[in-house]
Amino acid sequence: MHITITGNLGSGKSTVAKLLSEKYNFEVYSTGKLQRELAKQMNLSTLELNQLMMSDRKYDNMIDDETARISRENKDKNIIFDSRLAWNFVEFSFKVFVSVSLDVAAYRVMNDQRGPVEKYSSLEEAKALLAERANTERIRYKDIYNLNYMDFTNYNLVIDGTFCDPETIANIIIEEANEFYANPQKATKRLVSPKCLKFAEINDEEDKSRLNDMINNLKAKKYIKDRIIKVKKQDDGFLVMENIDLAKAACFANVSYIQIEIVEG
Repeated sequence: MHITITGNLGSGKSTVAKLLSEKYNFEVYSTGKLQRELAKQMNLSTLELNQLMMSDRKYDNMIDDETARISRENKDKNIIFDSRLAWNFVEFSFKVFVSVSLDVAAYRVMNDQRGPVEKYSSLEEAKALLAERANTERIRYKDIYNLNYMDFTNYNLVIDGTFCDPETIANIIIEEANEFYANPQKATKRLVSPKCLKFAEINDEEDKSRLNDMINNLKAKKYIKDRIIKVKKQDDGFLVMENIDLAKAACFANVSYIQIEIVEG
């Protein structure tokens, strides 16, 4: 089984990859680690290296060729590819995107031990530089490959890591990967915490009383798999449009994940 994992900067995807490796016996191939090592050797920040890579493709070619080679020559091994673009270069994989809010991402990188080249003086500086680095990567990947790694239709699973622990995320990824390998499908499944959901109106005590039976039935669930909540994007969350009672009950029951579908209009 090959699983490719990418995501927002600071999403925790590398932690998830490490957990998958330890718990399910996967090897991990990380291009992010290789890129940070290159930056360190050249006495550059990761942002500065990204900017350099915009004008010199030899670094991209080196990373891409190695990724393709490893996947091609190790089809009989369980491998996690922790890489921004491995989903495009690995011949066949379960493709995962781990998302996160910018505020949480900035807080995480502020507290990470990534060496002097990735130190930030404040949360606001971390947010600004993470956004700049993400934009630099988007431009570079569009220019070099004509790819948009933020287009979620590229992936089999998009899972938000803003509110959930890495172990739960890893367990859901392996569950979904097993289902995918048993029956490969192209559709994208998007999972978010009910904490990301917003409602046109909500009355906590009244809704809790009315939905009590539904809440009790959901308390044992980490992930609601059999229903999809239709939503509209609203600021930093999602406004629930259908299955409103189920969405409210999932919030009250502290369910980890619920599947959403974003509708337009």
